[in-house]
Amino acid sequence: MLWWIKSGQVKEQKEIGKRLARDISTVTRWLQKYRNDGMSGLLEIKKAPGAKRKIHDAAITALQDELKTGKGFSSYGAIGEWLKKEHGLDIEYGTVYAWVRYRLGAKLKVPRPQSYKQDEELVSELKKNSVSF
Repeated sequence: MLWWIKSGQVKEQKEIGKRLARDISTVTRWLQKYRNDGMSGLLEIKKAPGAKRKIHDAAITALQDELKTGKGFSSYGAIGEWLKKEHGLDIEYGTVYAWVRYRLGAKLKVPRPQSYKQDEELVSELKKNSVSF
């Protein structure tokens, strides 16, 4: 765009808009930005700030520590209750699930209960001899 203007190939913003398949107002805004801020202003990519976090850093750190302990939590609802009790945060179930499961990488899986009749030696023998795929 700037090369076309400086070389004299294009004299009107309308022509630039046609060549770039952009509206004239967009071309005008780009040229104004170039005049005010130069090439660096034209090439600057702005990023939206996004939404404010619902769980603050202190609560995340405490939650990570709590998940690392042996007792842990029985459900994501229990984590939500813990956050409300300990940190005063009222957070929806989906948000708690997304944070714990995807961002912190924790799973709340509990192994299935085993029969008391099960022979531990046979189980360990099976684990040693089984082929894992």
